[in-house]
Amino acid sequence: MFAYYLNLAIRSFKRNKALTLLMIVAIGFGVAASMITYSVFRAVSGNPIPDKSAQLFTPQIDGWGPQQNLQGEPAEALNYLDAMALMRAHKAKRQTFLYQVQLSVMPNGQRDLPLSANGYAVTSDFFAMFEAPFRYGSGWSAREDAARASEVVISRGLNQKLFGGADSVGRTLDLGGHDYRVAGVLDPWNPRPRFYDLFSTSGFADEPDIYVVFSRAMDLHMYPSGRNSCRGQLTFTTWEQYTQSNCVWITPWVELDGPAEAADYAGFLTHYAADQQRAGRFDWAPNVRLRDVVQWLDYEHVVPPESRISLAVALGFFLICLVNTIGLLLAKFLRRAGEIGVRRALGASRREIYTQFFIEAGTIGAAGGLLGLLLTAAGVSGVGILFQPQIAKLARLDASLVGLTLVVAVAATVLAAFYPVWRAARVQPAWQLKSS
Repeated sequence: MFAYYLNLAIRSFKRNKALTLLMIVAIGFGVAASMITYSVFRAVSGNPIPDKSAQLFTPQIDGWGPQQNLQGEPAEALNYLDAMALMRAHKAKRQTFLYQVQLSVMPNGQRDLPLSANGYAVTSDFFAMFEAPFRYGSGWSAREDAARASEVVISRGLNQKLFGGADSVGRTLDLGGHDYRVAGVLDPWNPRPRFYDLFSTSGFADEPDIYVVFSRAMDLHMYPSGRNSCRGQLTFTTWEQYTQSNCVWITPWVELDGPAEAADYAGFLTHYAADQQRAGRFDWAPNVRLRDVVQWLDYEHVVPPESRISLAVALGFFLICLVNTIGLLLAKFLRRAGEIGVRRALGASRREIYTQFFIEAGTIGAAGGLLGLLLTAAGVSGVGILFQPQIAKLARLDASLVGLTLVVAVAATVLAAFYPVWRAARVQPAWQLKSS
């Protein structure tokens, strides 16, 4: 019967080509507008580490006080003194401390010019905590942290530039005039949003090139290349003065298993801040926060407001298209009241009428979905008109978006057909036969 009803639908399309084409165009444009904006929204609002997002937390300690903090909120990063105190306490199963660095990769072999390498100074737990995938080698251990070792993990892209993609573990790099041993090479890895560094990035920066040992960066007085934020009248000219200031630039992350561990760590932060108050370093009450990945993304407002607005506008446009489709389907189905009356008189049940017209509506939706796919493919390539380039390039037409586009088009059209089909099924056969 499905084939029979599909054949009836095709015959109906041929009889009312203009009306059918109008519905297909309305559905196609409506679903395309929604899918284009959804592709951007999906890219910027997804959970970048879903299997561990509830176990990873970033601690915040107010080192500025109520007169200078962020409307009652602690700074988004830590100063050197507080970061080192948390590092020494090591109250979490795993912890990492990081900040952005930029170094020059000095000429070597066939290369005559230095390269600029952007990355992070991190502690050894960084790679295991954030599930960074390695192509060659691995990260370093806590022993290398303590020894202030000259180890470096590089990206696959940098490895390709320097070593032609070969296994470079054990090779030496000259970074900023100092030799580093390559401990590992990562596979392409760049979580979007980059949850672990929303202090210095918007969350959508290009993949980092290097990761160096945090303690080694401290020894070399490696100033941050990313953001740092200070309060008050500060004058410092040396590294020691900088590290003793209230400038925040180090992002901490800890891994905690379950609510009990999270509560214990939050209590530790409160006790630490209270100790600093008693020591005279803080003259305000403890003000700390402990947010997991999802809470941190929400607090940092990672999803651009323009993506939410554009998605809402697109969905509104799609709704208008569906309302128009309801009217067009109603006109199309009621125009065939005589045909419906004859079918009912020959024994067709209302259920069969429902089935026939729902299949016809679904076919229109499928055709609109195919048109929507073509428009979505064209629109995804042009989202840079509305969004920043680093966000626009995240939008892509993949298999999941193709499937979602077709499902949404068909499902929405079938839902829109409920009232027109109900009206068509209520046609009285006797009236139609009498009028004929």
